[in-house]
Amino acid sequence: MHVLTFIVIGLMAGALAGRVVSGHGYGLLGDIVVGISGSLLAGWLFAACWGVVAGPGFFMSLFSAFIGAVVLLGVIRLVVPARA
Repeated sequence: MHVLTFIVIGLMAGALAGRVVSGHGYGLLGDIVVGISGSLLAGWLFAACWGVVAGPGFFMSLFSAFIGAVVLLGVIRLVVPARA
């Protein structure tokens, strides 16, 4: 059940971040990958930079995954040139 929750949170965070950063999502699998990667990135960033860990619960997990996904997509947009 935890794996399913992790995937659902990743999908929601990736879809939200994709719409905020670029105005569109990246498809079902792309949104899941971006959201889960963002979740891992946020966990590391929060602990490394501020010494805090996101609290338990669905909404806090979604919020931290969203922040991490936005940061991840921002870095990707800086590194990968935009296509015409």
